[in-house]
Amino acid sequence: MRTKHYIYSFLFVIVFFLACKGEKAEEAPEPIVEVKEPEQDIRYGFDFNKFKVVNDTIKNGESFGVILDRHHVLYPKINKIATIIKDTFDVRKVRAGKPYTILASKDSLEAAQVFIYKVNRVESTIVKFKDSVIEAYTYKKPIRVLEREVSGKIVDNFSQALDTLGYGPTLANEVADIYSWTVDFYRLQKDDTFKIIFEQKFINDTVPVGYGKVKAAVFNHKGNDLYAYHYVSDSIKGNADYYDDEAGLLRRQFLKAPIKFQYRISSRYNLRRRIKLYGNKIRPHLGTDFAAPYGTPIMTTASGTVIESARRGGNGNFVKVKHNSTYTTQYLHMKRRKVRVGDYVKQGDIIGWVGMTGNTSGPHVCYRFWKNGRQVDPFRQKLPTAKPMADSLKPKYFEFINPLKQQLDSIPLPSLTDQEPAQEIEDKTIALKN
Repeated sequence: MRTKHYIYSFLFVIVFFLACKGEKAEEAPEPIVEVKEPEQDIRYGFDFNKFKVVNDTIKNGESFGVILDRHHVLYPKINKIATIIKDTFDVRKVRAGKPYTILASKDSLEAAQVFIYKVNRVESTIVKFKDSVIEAYTYKKPIRVLEREVSGKIVDNFSQALDTLGYGPTLANEVADIYSWTVDFYRLQKDDTFKIIFEQKFINDTVPVGYGKVKAAVFNHKGNDLYAYHYVSDSIKGNADYYDDEAGLLRRQFLKAPIKFQYRISSRYNLRRRIKLYGNKIRPHLGTDFAAPYGTPIMTTASGTVIESARRGGNGNFVKVKHNSTYTTQYLHMKRRKVRVGDYVKQGDIIGWVGMTGNTSGPHVCYRFWKNGRQVDPFRQKLPTAKPMADSLKPKYFEFINPLKQQLDSIPLPSLTDQEPAQEIEDKTIALKN
């Protein structure tokens, strides 16, 4: 009897121990597993982590519809999208070679919901058709504009000098436009120098995407400093122009040449020119020949109205522009004409392309210049300037350019042997554009 009691007691103790152990096990906290949400990847206003992302390039023969169809959008919806957005984005104008991005759903269907058409490195067209919302709009990447300085010496030509320093032809063209009334860039001399203060645009502070305005520049040409300052003299109209250090307007009524770059003067205005081909007889040359590669754009040197645009005899294809009651210009031997009689053209507009039509032995444009009905040498004329700055505005102008002149003058010049890509001298944010 006593033995059974011991056995029951022993069993009770074991059961109680196991029960207590089980209670403690149940009370023990379970381990916490931390699930981290993926960091947002915001681009073009979308969190890319929420989509299946497809980056591709439009192939020859591909259309907007073909691309969306491949990404599981049915044609009735494609037609609806194209109709709704037609005033904002013409889907027929997508071009082969342009990159695009598709944002598709992450479900089993993986149907496209957003089409991003990349117009250039800055601008894209967003077509959104998620759920019942269909819209198209332009998206521009944030651009940071930094002030830059560059200086150099001419070895061969200005464009090559800037290229050596790491800057492309766009900046060279901008500066050439500023000085196009006062400096012949194809007659710059070796060791002429230049200094430029300008704006350069960047994406993410590292990817250059073009230039802003040239704020100030100086060319030392034949020992003379030729300054140029970007200035808005008319606060009402807000029109900016370039002026020199004496408040003189750089712009003239006529450009010095009908071709911007890549030319040489192969024959000048000469009333006593002798031509061997015609027995060394005197045959006056009443124009100035600018030799340039075939197809080079030809500009009108001043604003005016086209009074002739034709192909005739030794002149070949030509355009004649009447600027006012005093001046008329003519451009001969064009490959092709771009304007018609009656068109109004502004200074610098392209009116045709260099060719070899008419009597010519090589590609060039013969530039002829009339003053009061008589053909003259344009390089010997004292041509009128544009409207000068009013005297009342000059004190404010001089106050404005003073720090810019000091900045230009303090920029060091490199030696001819160590011209290197210029460095950013100040990380100054000029503007932030979305």
